[in-house]
Amino acid sequence: MNRREFTKQSLQTAVGFGLGLTILNNINSTVSGQSANEKINLGIIGCGGRGQQLLGDFVKRNDINVLYCCDAHSHRAEQAFKIVADSPLKQNPKQTFDFRTVLDDPKVDAVICALPDHWHALAAIWACQAGKDVYTEKPASHSAWEGQKMVDAARKYKRIVQHGTQNRSASYNQAARKYIQDGKLGKIHFCRVYNMKEWKNFKLAPPSEPPVNIDWDRWLGPAPNRPYSPSYSSTWHHLWDFSSGDIINDGIHQLDLARWLLGKDIPQSAYCVGGRFDSTGDAETPDTQIATFEYDDLTLTFELTLYTPYMLKTDSVVRQSDMFPYWMQNATRIEIYGSEGFMIVGRHGGGWEVYVRPKDRQPVVKDSMFGRFPDSEHKENFLACIRSRELPNSDIETGHRSTLLAHYATISYRLGGEKLIVNQKDGTLPKQPAAEPFYKRTYRKPYEVPENV
Repeated sequence: MNRREFTKQSLQTAVGFGLGLTILNNINSTVSGQSANEKINLGIIGCGGRGQQLLGDFVKRNDINVLYCCDAHSHRAEQAFKIVADSPLKQNPKQTFDFRTVLDDPKVDAVICALPDHWHALAAIWACQAGKDVYTEKPASHSAWEGQKMVDAARKYKRIVQHGTQNRSASYNQAARKYIQDGKLGKIHFCRVYNMKEWKNFKLAPPSEPPVNIDWDRWLGPAPNRPYSPSYSSTWHHLWDFSSGDIINDGIHQLDLARWLLGKDIPQSAYCVGGRFDSTGDAETPDTQIATFEYDDLTLTFELTLYTPYMLKTDSVVRQSDMFPYWMQNATRIEIYGSEGFMIVGRHGGGWEVYVRPKDRQPVVKDSMFGRFPDSEHKENFLACIRSRELPNSDIETGHRSTLLAHYATISYRLGGEKLIVNQKDGTLPKQPAAEPFYKRTYRKPYEVPENV
């Protein structure tokens, strides 16, 4: 099949998808109450770096089957296929460009979505409508409005939707949360969230014809039409059409963890300043950023730098051992300031420590706990909830509400630091017309997030 024929077929499939879902919902409205001995049939949608990481963990299990590997880049689907075929499962999943093929198969119980950010909402909504449970990578959405539509779809179709903020499945974070809830830090009025590392600016390669093994229209999906460039597969995180920079790509983990530890929901207001100070390339999102979120009794700040190579994420050794990071230069730490103690928490492992007043100019650690990277535990929770139909640790509603913080910061930043007043009941931004184009994006047909899911 040549490219013209393939594109024509893709569009025909897109137009007919709504009818297909209607029929499918009638015969596949729910998958629930599976026995502990029944294997769960999965499809992986998005087979790039993170998708392959997720898949590599799932295939270590003996209670699942992998039926599909799907990606708009066929070579990535082939790589995912090899992961499954070479795993203890020894299975041969089907490969496809079009994940609606996966959704149309009644044998599929759940999908793993590891697509770029601009696809997360529509993929999850379509999956819910097709009667599939969903493991969706962070962030929940590309815009605040579509995030709420994900929640609506999960509730309407009674789907399990696990958001990929796996810190909630870590026992050390659960212990830290209880420590705070028990009042051991005293009154807490200030929290600092960090996201500091190195991610250099870049130059986009000139537009060109997409290779035959990439369905460029499908990769773009809901995003505005633009010519193909080979750069997009590795730089989309820093282009507004596809993402909102590292606050939403990586910082969402720390924001979610902080919000959960502190028991906070939607803030009263938010504002953000910063800039893309390294202007030598084509990146659009900020490389320096500070956002402030105001609650009734708490100020929460988020600080980002992408030009600081001496700031390091918690490495794999620390993540899997009884060891704390060197906190001063830990890139993704959270600092919680209580009246009775100062807690530092690591994300994705790293544990936590509580400091009190120094003695003889030396630090005094009152309490502490080592941590482990909870990726496997998060997947275990997802599969357990498919069987029990209980809400998962990182249900899409909690994921959406955490992602809202990143969206508020992005909107304020793009409005020049304007302070946003937030409706704390539903997260909307009433009577702020300048924010509307950023609160809800314009979708490209036929990849529109529906008003009524």
